[in-house]
Amino acid sequence: MSNNSVIAVIPARYGSSRFPGKPLALIAGKPMIQRVYECAREADAIDQVVVATDDDRIAAAVADFGGEAVMTSCDHQTGTDRIAEAIADCPGDIVLNVQGDEPLLPAEVLNGLVDAMKNSEADMGTVAVPFGLTGRDPGDPNAVKVVVDSEGYALYFSRALIPFDRDGSRDVEPLLHWGLYAYRREFLQRFVGWPRGRLEACEMLEQLRALENGARIMVVTTQHLGAGVDVPEDVQRVEAILREREES
Repeated sequence: MSNNSVIAVIPARYGSSRFPGKPLALIAGKPMIQRVYECAREADAIDQVVVATDDDRIAAAVADFGGEAVMTSCDHQTGTDRIAEAIADCPGDIVLNVQGDEPLLPAEVLNGLVDAMKNSEADMGTVAVPFGLTGRDPGDPNAVKVVVDSEGYALYFSRALIPFDRDGSRDVEPLLHWGLYAYRREFLQRFVGWPRGRLEACEMLEQLRALENGARIMVVTTQHLGAGVDVPEDVQRVEAILREREES
């Protein structure tokens, strides 16, 4: 691969407190991990896609649809740690963390994130969507917010509503953080070696570890929407969106 080559890694665990076996859940006849993999393959900016897992069932499912899986340790605390192990023998100057529960991930979002990394000095990058497009409540602590500076770099991520609209002017629309990440390879290796930071432990947001250590995180704001699957009931919602697309 050439310089600035890009590898997308999809971390996939079988165990989940809210949805055990989620990567293998069928969505319109295909395992969810296959749909995520195919979304990543549609992005022209990505040179290679691999699934990083610690479960033989997931690895077998990936092999069945012709994908590439890398077996990793079952002891990893985070998906980022799993990704760092998975890329040890894979080339790639920019590493994407593609969440395994985003079966409708637009290729344009991935391409935009890679482009931002290639045209900036950022250590890592991520994506955000204006809350007005999402229909979600900005006050929901499960909806992570991000505020950015004038150049689009992250200032802070929080489960709290930021920025606080003190006088009700609402001049700044909150941004919903979308859990996609891009890392420069050398930064990723440093990141996983750092201990958990105070802010990370407080908010339970891993990206705050990067900010606490002085990293620059480029935030790409997009108008595209995905459809994450957190609980079994979300499968029907995603299948309904797929039917609408097929009928349009």
